[in-house]
Amino acid sequence: PGPARLARLPLARVKALVKADPDVSLASQEAVFVLARATELFVETIAKDAYMYAQQGKRKTLQRRDLDNAIEAIDEFAFLE
Repeated sequence: PGPARLARLPLARVKALVKADPDVSLASQEAVFVLARATELFVETIAKDAYMYAQQGKRKTLQRRDLDNAIEAIDEFAFLE
């Protein structure tokens, strides 16, 4: 599979977001792909960690407080506080 198939986020939209930053003049397809994939992995990780808090509350649906708990408890997410 090509790089476009490995990323689930639409690369054209990711590229548009990157180019919306006035500090960015050029963005290669490789850079856009890496950014999209890193974003997907980040969302997957924080969602899994937040889901653990939802399960502790005997729920199957994530709520904002589950994300807040994950951000507060996990050092890797400290930059989100």
